[in-house]
Amino acid sequence: MDFTFTEEQQAAVEASGAVFGGVAPDGVPSPALTAGAVADDFDRALWAKLADADLLSLLLDPAYGGAGLDAIALCLVLRESAKVLARVPLLESTAAAVTVQEYGGEETKAELLARAGRGEVVLTVAANGRTGHEPAERAVSARQDGDVWVLDGVQTAVAWAHGADHIVVPAHTDDGRTVLALVPREHEGTVLGEQISTSGERLGELRLESARLAARQVIDAEGAWERLRELLTTGTCALALGLGERVLEMTSAYTGKREQFGFPVATFQAVAVQAADRYIDLRAMEATLWQAAWRISTRASGTGGVGAGGVGAGAVGAGAGGALPVAGDVAVAKIWASEGVRRVVQTAQHLHGGFGADTDSPLHRYHAWAKHLELSLGPAAAHEEALGDLLAAHPLG
Repeated sequence: MDFTFTEEQQAAVEASGAVFGGVAPDGVPSPALTAGAVADDFDRALWAKLADADLLSLLLDPAYGGAGLDAIALCLVLRESAKVLARVPLLESTAAAVTVQEYGGEETKAELLARAGRGEVVLTVAANGRTGHEPAERAVSARQDGDVWVLDGVQTAVAWAHGADHIVVPAHTDDGRTVLALVPREHEGTVLGEQISTSGERLGELRLESARLAARQVIDAEGAWERLRELLTTGTCALALGLGERVLEMTSAYTGKREQFGFPVATFQAVAVQAADRYIDLRAMEATLWQAAWRISTRASGTGGVGAGGVGAGAVGAGAGGALPVAGDVAVAKIWASEGVRRVVQTAQHLHGGFGADTDSPLHRYHAWAKHLELSLGPAAAHEEALGDLLAAHPLG
């Protein structure tokens, strides 16, 4: 069994480290001191550097200028991006492009994929539904009218919507299918309102009012939305892990130099125990993340079982008897990520004392991002219920 990352995956980490090494987490105004959004657009300069380092095309096939890597490689890069709070739609654009590659028509792939890998086209995804508390695909209806599709509905909190060129919108049909519509940001029948996230970033409320799209702009393939949703969720878990690891590093450095009664507070048992608990959280977040990412990757490549190579080899294969569906591993990763990232930042705030809330310190910004990630992942109780349903339907034994 080989649980190490492949050379290609490790190379992606090294490349991302070089790109993110110069990013300052406090490079934009503090969300605590800004009435509106911290910036009108995402970090275009950083986006160009990611394109130059071929990090926007990691998962694309060589035919489109990509490296043909897997979800594990993407999660490794996302983990590094979260450590510096990189303000780029790396997750959304990559996940959308991969879904187009796997399920889209040839004309759409030729039009978008190579340009997306070069950073010339930016994609994002409407994944929160109308209120954020319902399946995203139920918030928008899609019906065919001759050779075009007509979409009606509302999607809230669309990440990076104001800077993206296309928004991938899941929608339901009258017969219960889910399609994915590639909606241009500026298109007849679409209205994009402004919302602000807890991290201070601009979000979009997308209203579709009889928006008409050509057939080539709609992906009508079974499994496309599930694949996209799994990539988005697992990538968000990777962001939570990277953010949590950086916050624990900051906490370790602070408590190691902060003294009380003549000793560093890190030497106090109560402080050490809390930090150790958060370290355990992070290791659980990491293990469940790689399991979910590996299951997604092996299913996409058609491999599975012991010895598949790379991280996760030796875990239950995608097609092994008695294994839960991939959704089970994703649910476990979400449980740990949503709870873990909250506990890590709360402990960090506690151990930093008043400095944790000081807007001159970057920790408050990490706290705001962590809250946004926690809300994006949803409550652990909901994922535990979903996992229970899966266990009832797929008994192990």
